[in-house]
Amino acid sequence: MKASRVASARSWLRTSNVPSDEYLEGIYYVQGRDFVDAGIVSSEIKKNLKEKGIPESIIRKVAVVTFEAEVNIISYAEQGTIQYYVEPGSITIEAKDIGIGIEDIELAQQEGYSTADDSIREMGFGAGMGLANIRKYSDEFEITSVPKEGTYLRSTIYVNGK
Repeated sequence: MKASRVASARSWLRTSNVPSDEYLEGIYYVQGRDFVDAGIVSSEIKKNLKEKGIPESIIRKVAVVTFEAEVNIISYAEQGTIQYYVEPGSITIEAKDIGIGIEDIELAQQEGYSTADDSIREMGFGAGMGLANIRKYSDEFEITSVPKEGTYLRSTIYVNGK
């Protein structure tokens, strides 16, 4: 990604990081239908975790969870946030959005199930692996949704395993 591209992406990406030896928090605002910048949030979180010295195997899990959550917000919501916390022993990711919500959460978590429209699929998104991957790479996972209002998900990844 060109430096100018990163700078423009950061202009809409308002972040708040509070570093300390034991705790790091970041919140990222994600605009719905902004496929051009899909992946920026997960890349920023990945970079911050590398700087914090988090093991690569944990960073990969966090990257999958945050990327899938980010693409889901971009695909299905008007807007949303992704927030993460690094605490001794765990990393927690929370994604909240204002959007169409999910009618059937159990069905939506099945591999390959997707409600993506043709425009999303033509861009290479919407394969129906988002929630399944988030669940797979989370040590703890919860999701709630209200149709026509939005969705909340929380993923916890343990740094030293369960």
